[in-house]
Amino acid sequence: MENIKNSSTIEETNRFMQKVYAWMFVALMISGGVAYYTAVTPWLTDMILGNRSVFYVLLVFELALVLLLALNMKKIPYLLGAFLFFVYSIATGLTLSVIFLVFTIESIWTVFMISACMFAVMSIYGYFTKTDLTSVGSVLILGLIGIVIASAVNLFLNNTLLDFIISVIGVIVFVGLTAYDTQKIKKTNKLGNEGTDEDRKEAIMGALTLYLDFVNLFIKLLRLFGKRRR
Repeated sequence: MENIKNSSTIEETNRFMQKVYAWMFVALMISGGVAYYTAVTPWLTDMILGNRSVFYVLLVFELALVLLLALNMKKIPYLLGAFLFFVYSIATGLTLSVIFLVFTIESIWTVFMISACMFAVMSIYGYFTKTDLTSVGSVLILGLIGIVIASAVNLFLNNTLLDFIISVIGVIVFVGLTAYDTQKIKKTNKLGNEGTDEDRKEAIMGALTLYLDFVNLFIKLLRLFGKRRR
């Protein structure tokens, strides 16, 4: 009887994680499609990338959406949460469009595939490892805070060496966070609520977390290895 219960728990957890990855995949496809379309549409490029105010407003809007979802996902209706998640992926695509103007298509695709492989390996590790990654996660979160502060400072300094160091540390941090967040999402999934709005909202929040890990890993790798346009 105990074996049947354990098997049922594992199957439910597997189905939940499949939903998390599905939401994440859809959001990444939306962001990628929006980014490319924006980059090849002159009036959109001029409006978003040709005006710093609009670009920074979009960045603030993205941050506000993430905070809104993180702090209120349990309170808001499932459909509203899904809508806001997709709005966030669109907004991210608009700001990410700049990479198509800075880097070659070939290098963007190559770095994307490298990022996908690294993400997959670390997420699989986080899912199956028996090691508790909580203590490692605490260190990585401190590293993330350090990256944010250093990046903000470098906006004014515009120091190439500091940017390189931030990118290297960023890759290490987000590779680690991928494993940590995967394990955390798996552990914190509430069993027994499969098919409910609560379950769907948990999947969206898990997808948002891993989406952020992937996008930031991709950006850091692109800054390190992306081939710039001449």
